[in-house]
Amino acid sequence: MRLFGSYLPLLLLLGSLPVLAAPPKANVPGWESYQAGDYGAAFALFQQGAEKGNRVAEYNLAMLYWRGEGVARDRAQAMHWLDRAVAQHLAAAQFVLGQIYESGDGVVRDQPQATALFLAAAKQGHRDAQVNVATQYYLGRGAAQSYARAAYWYRDAALHGDVGAQYLLASLYEKGDGVARNWRKAMHWYAQAGAQGDVAAAIKAKALQQQHSGP
Repeated sequence: MRLFGSYLPLLLLLGSLPVLAAPPKANVPGWESYQAGDYGAAFALFQQGAEKGNRVAEYNLAMLYWRGEGVARDRAQAMHWLDRAVAQHLAAAQFVLGQIYESGDGVVRDQPQATALFLAAAKQGHRDAQVNVATQYYLGRGAAQSYARAAYWYRDAALHGDVGAQYLLASLYEKGDGVARNWRKAMHWYAQAGAQGDVAAAIKAKALQQQHSGP
C-alpha cells in the first residue's frame, strides 16, 4: 500500500478508498512509527496529538480505530475522531466521511450529507472530492441534477490532473451538457487523458481531430 505525507488511507468493507495526500509540510508525530510498521507506537503518538487538538492526528487516530491497527477495531471511536477532524475542516476527513455516508458503511446511508461533505472538501482543493461532488451533481444523487455544476467540478479535478475527470469533461464539451458545445475543448481534454494512458480518450481525441480537420 502506498502512503503519502502524514495521512493514513481508509479501507472500507466495500473496498479501498483513494489514497489521501497530506499538505507538504505536515509533520505529525506517529507517522514515522506507522511507516515502520510499529502501529502500537503510532497509535499512542496519534492519540496524544489528537487529544491536543491536532486535526491530522485526529484523522489518523480515526483510521487506526477503523482498521484495527495498533488498537482493537472500534467504529464508534473511529467516527468520534473523524467527526473531530471534520469539525476542524480537514479536507481529507470531510472526503472520507462523505464516502462513508455515500456507501452507508456502518451508518445510515445519506447522500445529501455525502454531497455536502464532498463539496466542503472540494472547495479546499481536494481532487478526489472534486470528482465525487461532480459525479453527485451529474447523477442528481444527494443534490439536484446539474450538468453545469458537474462540469465545474470535473474541470477543477481535470486541471489537477485527474484522468477520469479529464475524460468526463471532454464528453460534456463534446455533447454540450452543462457547457457550450466545443469540439476543440473536447479534443483537448480527451488528449490530456490520452496522454496519461487512457487509450479510449486518445482514440476519441484522434477521431474528433479527423472529423473536424476538413478536406
